[in-house]
Amino acid sequence: MGPNGQSSSSDIEIGEQHKFEDQLPAQPQSKHIEMEPNPIAGVQAALGNPMPMALLGFLMSLTPVTNALMGWRGAGGLGAAEVGVFYFFGGLLMIIASFLEFFLGHTFQFAVFGSFGAFWLSFGATLTPFYNAAAAYQPESPETALTNPTFNATFAYFPLYMGLLCFIYFIASLKTNLVLMLTFLLLVPMLGCLSGVFFKAAEGITATNLMTAAGACGFVVCILCWYLLTVQILASVAFPVNFPVGDLTWLANRLARKHS
Repeated sequence: MGPNGQSSSSDIEIGEQHKFEDQLPAQPQSKHIEMEPNPIAGVQAALGNPMPMALLGFLMSLTPVTNALMGWRGAGGLGAAEVGVFYFFGGLLMIIASFLEFFLGHTFQFAVFGSFGAFWLSFGATLTPFYNAAAAYQPESPETALTNPTFNATFAYFPLYMGLLCFIYFIASLKTNLVLMLTFLLLVPMLGCLSGVFFKAAEGITATNLMTAAGACGFVVCILCWYLLTVQILASVAFPVNFPVGDLTWLANRLARKHS
Protein backbone atom coordinates (compact mmCIF):
# COMPACT_ATOMS: atom_id res chain seq x y z
CA MET A 1 0.00 0.00 0.00
CA GLY A 2 1.08 3.57 -0.63
CA PRO A 3 1.52 6.17 2.13
CA ASN A 4 -2.09 7.43 1.64
CA GLY A 5 -3.69 3.99 1.89
CA GLN A 6 -3.83 3.57 -1.89
CA SER A 7 -2.46 0.56 -3.71
CA SER A 8 0.93 1.16 -5.29
CA SER A 9 1.78 -0.03 -8.81
CA SER A 10 4.02 -2.77 -7.37
CA ASP A 11 1.12 -4.09 -5.29
CA ILE A 12 -1.06 -4.23 -8.40
CA GLU A 13 1.66 -6.01 -10.41
CA ILE A 14 2.13 -8.61 -7.68
CA GLY A 15 -1.61 -9.16 -7.48
CA GLU A 16 -1.88 -9.60 -11.25
CA GLN A 17 1.03 -12.04 -11.19
CA HIS A 18 -0.66 -14.20 -8.55
CA LYS A 19 -3.91 -14.07 -10.51
CA PHE A 20 -2.09 -15.26 -13.64
CA GLU A 21 -0.35 -18.08 -11.76
CA ASP A 22 -3.67 -19.23 -10.28
CA GLN A 23 -5.11 -19.54 -13.78
CA LEU A 24 -2.30 -21.79 -15.05
CA PRO A 25 -3.14 -25.49 -15.37
CA ALA A 26 -1.51 -27.65 -12.76
CA GLN A 27 1.73 -29.17 -14.00
CA PRO A 28 2.96 -32.58 -12.81
CA GLN A 29 5.93 -31.46 -10.72
CA SER A 30 5.63 -34.11 -8.04
CA LYS A 31 8.85 -35.86 -7.18
CA HIS A 32 6.88 -39.11 -7.57
CA ILE A 33 6.36 -38.36 -11.29
CA GLU A 34 9.41 -36.42 -12.36
CA MET A 35 12.66 -38.22 -13.05
CA GLU A 36 14.58 -35.48 -11.26
CA PRO A 37 13.00 -34.11 -8.05
CA ASN A 38 14.59 -30.63 -8.07
CA PRO A 39 13.26 -28.54 -10.99
CA ILE A 40 14.10 -24.84 -11.26
CA ALA A 41 11.44 -23.08 -9.21
CA GLY A 42 8.77 -21.37 -11.31
CA VAL A 43 10.24 -22.22 -14.70
CA GLN A 44 8.30 -25.42 -15.32
CA ALA A 45 5.04 -23.81 -14.22
CA ALA A 46 5.55 -21.14 -16.88
CA LEU A 47 6.85 -23.33 -19.71
CA GLY A 48 5.08 -26.63 -19.15
CA ASN A 49 6.31 -30.21 -18.87
CA PRO A 50 8.14 -31.69 -21.91
CA MET A 51 8.08 -35.26 -20.60
CA PRO A 52 4.73 -36.30 -22.18
CA MET A 53 6.03 -35.30 -25.62
CA ALA A 54 9.18 -37.38 -25.11
CA LEU A 55 7.17 -40.38 -23.94
CA LEU A 56 4.83 -40.01 -26.90
CA GLY A 57 7.73 -40.05 -29.35
CA PHE A 58 9.31 -43.02 -27.60
CA LEU A 59 6.10 -45.04 -27.51
CA MET A 60 4.98 -44.38 -31.06
CA SER A 61 8.37 -45.70 -32.20
CA LEU A 62 8.98 -48.60 -29.83
CA THR A 63 5.49 -50.10 -29.68
CA PRO A 64 5.29 -50.95 -33.42
CA VAL A 65 8.86 -52.29 -33.30
CA THR A 66 7.99 -54.69 -30.47
CA ASN A 67 4.95 -55.88 -32.44
CA ALA A 68 7.19 -56.50 -35.45
CA LEU A 69 9.80 -58.33 -33.36
CA MET A 70 7.10 -60.68 -32.06
CA GLY A 71 5.73 -61.13 -35.58
CA TRP A 72 2.18 -60.08 -34.77
CA ARG A 73 -0.16 -60.45 -37.77
CA GLY A 74 2.75 -60.97 -40.14
CA ALA A 75 4.75 -57.90 -39.07
CA GLY A 76 8.55 -58.12 -39.27
CA GLY A 77 11.67 -56.66 -40.81
CA LEU A 78 12.69 -54.92 -37.56
CA GLY A 79 9.86 -52.45 -38.16
CA ALA A 80 11.55 -50.97 -41.25
CA ALA A 81 8.14 -49.86 -42.52
CA GLU A 82 8.07 -47.42 -39.58
CA VAL A 83 11.25 -45.57 -40.60
CA GLY A 84 9.34 -42.29 -40.96
CA VAL A 85 8.00 -42.76 -37.43
CA PHE A 86 11.56 -43.25 -36.16
CA TYR A 87 12.56 -39.90 -37.65
CA PHE A 88 9.62 -37.71 -36.74
CA PHE A 89 8.27 -39.28 -33.56
CA GLY A 90 11.22 -41.04 -31.93
CA GLY A 91 13.91 -38.68 -33.16
CA LEU A 92 12.34 -35.26 -33.55
CA LEU A 93 10.01 -35.23 -30.55
CA MET A 94 12.55 -36.72 -28.15
CA ILE A 95 15.34 -34.35 -29.21
CA ILE A 96 13.05 -31.33 -28.79
CA ALA A 97 11.91 -32.59 -25.38
CA SER A 98 15.52 -33.20 -24.42
CA PHE A 99 16.52 -29.59 -24.97
CA LEU A 100 13.41 -28.32 -23.20
CA GLU A 101 14.40 -30.43 -20.19
CA PHE A 102 17.89 -28.93 -20.43
CA PHE A 103 16.45 -25.41 -20.13
CA LEU A 104 14.40 -26.56 -17.14
CA GLY A 105 17.58 -27.75 -15.44
CA HIS A 106 16.72 -31.47 -15.60
CA THR A 107 20.05 -33.09 -16.45
CA PHE A 108 18.85 -36.69 -16.20
CA GLN A 109 15.86 -36.18 -18.51
CA PHE A 110 18.07 -34.22 -20.91
CA ALA A 111 20.49 -37.15 -21.16
CA VAL A 112 17.81 -39.85 -21.41
CA PHE A 113 15.61 -38.16 -23.99
CA GLY A 114 18.58 -36.91 -26.02
CA SER A 115 20.22 -40.33 -26.18
CA PHE A 116 16.99 -42.09 -27.15
CA GLY A 117 16.18 -39.42 -29.71
CA ALA A 118 19.61 -40.02 -31.23
CA PHE A 119 19.00 -43.77 -31.06
CA TRP A 120 15.82 -43.54 -33.14
CA LEU A 121 17.42 -41.18 -35.65
CA SER A 122 20.40 -43.53 -35.98
CA PHE A 123 18.18 -46.59 -36.33
CA GLY A 124 16.06 -44.86 -38.95
CA ALA A 125 19.12 -43.68 -40.87
CA THR A 126 20.57 -47.20 -40.88
CA LEU A 127 17.39 -48.49 -42.50
CA THR A 128 17.36 -45.66 -45.07
CA PRO A 129 19.20 -46.58 -48.31
CA PHE A 130 20.30 -42.96 -48.84
CA TYR A 131 22.78 -43.22 -45.95
CA ASN A 132 24.43 -46.32 -47.43
CA ALA A 133 24.93 -47.94 -44.02
CA ALA A 134 24.39 -51.51 -45.20
CA ALA A 135 25.17 -51.08 -48.89
CA ALA A 136 28.71 -49.98 -48.03
CA TYR A 137 29.38 -53.61 -47.05
CA GLN A 138 27.84 -55.01 -50.23
CA PRO A 139 27.90 -52.41 -53.02
CA GLU A 140 27.48 -54.99 -55.78
CA SER A 141 23.98 -55.98 -54.54
CA PRO A 142 22.66 -53.28 -52.16
CA GLU A 143 19.13 -54.72 -52.19
CA THR A 144 20.31 -57.61 -49.96
CA ALA A 145 22.92 -55.66 -48.01
CA LEU A 146 20.98 -55.83 -44.73
CA THR A 147 21.75 -59.56 -44.62
CA ASN A 148 25.50 -59.06 -45.06
CA PRO A 149 27.37 -60.87 -42.24
CA THR A 150 29.90 -58.09 -41.64
CA PHE A 151 27.19 -55.44 -41.50
CA ASN A 152 25.16 -57.43 -38.97
CA ALA A 153 28.18 -58.25 -36.81
CA THR A 154 29.16 -54.58 -36.78
CA PHE A 155 25.70 -53.14 -36.18
CA ALA A 156 25.13 -55.57 -33.28
CA TYR A 157 27.39 -53.47 -31.08
CA PHE A 158 25.03 -50.49 -31.28
CA PRO A 159 22.13 -52.04 -29.30
CA LEU A 160 24.68 -53.77 -27.07
CA TYR A 161 26.17 -50.50 -25.83
CA MET A 162 22.76 -48.84 -25.78
CA GLY A 163 21.86 -51.57 -23.29
CA LEU A 164 24.90 -50.63 -21.21
CA LEU A 165 23.71 -47.02 -21.22
CA CYS A 166 20.25 -48.15 -20.08
CA PHE A 167 21.86 -50.05 -17.21
CA ILE A 168 23.47 -46.80 -16.06
CA TYR A 169 20.07 -45.11 -16.36
CA PHE A 170 18.59 -47.96 -14.33
CA ILE A 171 21.00 -47.29 -11.46
CA ALA A 172 20.17 -43.58 -11.54
CA SER A 173 16.43 -44.31 -11.68
CA LEU A 174 16.57 -46.01 -8.28
CA LYS A 175 16.13 -42.48 -6.93
CA THR A 176 12.99 -41.74 -8.96
CA ASN A 177 10.00 -44.07 -9.21
CA LEU A 178 9.16 -47.73 -9.75
CA VAL A 179 7.74 -47.33 -13.26
CA LEU A 180 10.90 -45.69 -14.61
CA MET A 181 13.13 -48.11 -12.75
CA LEU A 182 11.38 -51.11 -14.29
CA THR A 183 11.44 -49.43 -17.70
CA PHE A 184 15.22 -49.08 -17.74
CA LEU A 185 15.68 -52.51 -16.17
CA LEU A 186 13.70 -54.23 -18.94
CA LEU A 187 15.35 -52.22 -21.70
CA VAL A 188 18.66 -53.88 -20.80
CA PRO A 189 17.63 -57.47 -21.72
CA MET A 190 15.59 -56.19 -24.68
CA LEU A 191 18.61 -54.48 -26.23
CA GLY A 192 20.84 -57.41 -25.28
CA CYS A 193 18.54 -59.83 -27.11
CA LEU A 194 18.37 -57.48 -30.09
CA SER A 195 22.16 -57.41 -30.19
CA GLY A 196 22.13 -61.21 -30.15
CA VAL A 197 19.74 -61.23 -33.12
CA PHE A 198 22.27 -59.31 -35.20
CA PHE A 199 25.21 -61.44 -34.06
CA LYS A 200 23.27 -64.58 -35.01
CA ALA A 201 22.29 -63.01 -38.34
CA ALA A 202 26.00 -62.51 -39.02
CA GLU A 203 26.33 -66.31 -38.71
CA GLY A 204 23.44 -66.85 -41.10
CA ILE A 205 21.06 -67.89 -38.31
CA THR A 206 17.60 -66.40 -37.82
CA ALA A 207 17.34 -66.14 -34.03
CA THR A 208 13.55 -66.23 -33.76
CA ASN A 209 13.53 -66.89 -30.01
CA LEU A 210 15.88 -64.00 -29.29
CA MET A 211 13.80 -61.73 -31.50
CA THR A 212 10.60 -62.73 -29.71
CA ALA A 213 12.25 -62.24 -26.31
CA ALA A 214 13.41 -58.76 -27.33
CA GLY A 215 9.90 -57.93 -28.49
CA ALA A 216 8.32 -59.27 -25.29
CA CYS A 217 10.64 -57.27 -23.02
CA GLY A 218 10.07 -54.19 -25.13
CA PHE A 219 6.31 -54.65 -25.06
CA VAL A 220 6.31 -54.69 -21.25
CA VAL A 221 8.38 -51.49 -21.40
CA CYS A 222 5.69 -50.00 -23.64
CA ILE A 223 2.94 -50.95 -21.18
CA LEU A 224 4.83 -49.21 -18.39
CA CYS A 225 5.47 -46.10 -20.48
CA TRP A 226 1.89 -45.91 -21.78
CA TYR A 227 0.83 -45.91 -18.13
CA LEU A 228 3.35 -43.20 -17.28
CA LEU A 229 2.19 -41.12 -20.26
CA THR A 230 -1.40 -41.43 -19.04
CA VAL A 231 -0.34 -40.25 -15.58
CA GLN A 232 1.47 -37.27 -17.09
CA ILE A 233 -1.38 -36.25 -19.40
CA LEU A 234 -4.01 -36.49 -16.66
CA ALA A 235 -1.81 -34.53 -14.24
CA SER A 236 -1.33 -31.78 -16.84
CA VAL A 237 -5.07 -31.02 -16.79
CA ALA A 238 -5.35 -31.37 -12.99
CA PHE A 239 -7.37 -34.58 -13.26
CA PRO A 240 -8.90 -35.27 -9.82
CA VAL A 241 -7.50 -38.82 -9.60
CA ASN A 242 -3.81 -39.40 -8.90
CA PHE A 243 -2.42 -42.67 -10.22
CA PRO A 244 0.59 -44.13 -8.37
CA VAL A 245 3.97 -44.54 -10.02
CA GLY A 246 5.79 -45.97 -7.01
CA ASP A 247 7.91 -43.37 -5.25
CA LEU A 248 11.46 -44.62 -4.67
CA THR A 249 12.91 -41.58 -2.91
CA TRP A 250 12.73 -43.55 0.35
CA LEU A 251 15.25 -46.02 -1.09
CA ALA A 252 17.67 -43.24 -1.97
CA ASN A 253 17.26 -41.74 1.49
CA ARG A 254 17.91 -45.11 3.14
CA LEU A 255 21.07 -45.63 1.07
CA ALA A 256 22.23 -42.12 1.91
CA ARG A 257 21.78 -42.75 5.65
CA LYS A 258 23.55 -46.09 5.37
CA HIS A 259 26.64 -44.54 3.77
CA SER A 260 26.67 -41.34 5.83
